[in-house]
Amino acid sequence: MIRLRRIDTVAAAASKFAGMLMAVLIGLSLLGAASYGRIRFGKRPEAPAAGPNATRAQDVPQPLGVEIPPRVVNYTYEVINSWPHDPQAFTQGLVYYQGYLYESTGLNGASSLRKVDLQTGQVLNKVDVSSDFFAEGLAIHNGQAIQLTWVTKQGFIYDLASFGLLRTFTYTGEGWGLTQDGRSLIMSDGTDQIRFLNPDTFQVERAIQVRDGSVPVTRLNELEYVDGEIFANIWLTDSIVRINPQSGNITGWIDLTGLLSPEDRRGPVDVLNGIAYDSARSRLFVTGKLWPKLFEIKLKLKRGAAHRASS
Repeated sequence: MIRLRRIDTVAAAASKFAGMLMAVLIGLSLLGAASYGRIRFGKRPEAPAAGPNATRAQDVPQPLGVEIPPRVVNYTYEVINSWPHDPQAFTQGLVYYQGYLYESTGLNGASSLRKVDLQTGQVLNKVDVSSDFFAEGLAIHNGQAIQLTWVTKQGFIYDLASFGLLRTFTYTGEGWGLTQDGRSLIMSDGTDQIRFLNPDTFQVERAIQVRDGSVPVTRLNELEYVDGEIFANIWLTDSIVRINPQSGNITGWIDLTGLLSPEDRRGPVDVLNGIAYDSARSRLFVTGKLWPKLFEIKLKLKRGAAHRASS
């Protein structure tokens, strides 16, 4: 009898424990279903308030040596307008300012500074540069036209209204492209480097190396400052790159293949070179050396519009 009672007691305890376990499991099941329902239908449970020692996502250390390359956008173009351009102009610098184009043309014996009517291509004012110099990039700053030369390390400053020569200045390295951002002159020299110069002393304030990911991009030629970015022709190509002026990272490639028609290439044309921007009306102008036309273009995303920067 004692043994039977002991067995009955054990059985009762086991039955009671099984009942309690079943209740817990049912409760957990219902709680899980409720949470699933709130997430499934867009009502995610609120996260607990972060305490003073909470770890934020941006505080979590990333694996060493792992860096996600920046996105680089690829563009093509749409032609909005085209106008005549002097086919004898070996375009090295181009600026749109107060309704007119200003152009620096190169080649020893053919270099000049010009003021040009946009729609007709007519040269309204011109000053020739000595045949000792091969003129290059051009910028307008503080009512003056500033012009580089290629290998002679000398630049010219003109009064913008009269084209009278005010003074000269010197710099190191070659002179290729020139633009300005309202604070500094921005200069290329055919390498992957872009220098920022003080517009009064022409001393280098800082420099950036232009990269597509980790790959240097060289032959940076004519420059234009466009809405906070630097646009640069790549010499001997139909490409323009968009450059972050702080980091030097390329943010976009613009492919202008086919811009000049086969008919317009019958003459002795040279490469794409020359970028100007009308900031008031957001118009982008491009041309080339000895090209018979100047174009207003609109950028369009290219198929496969973005890629990761090269590594």
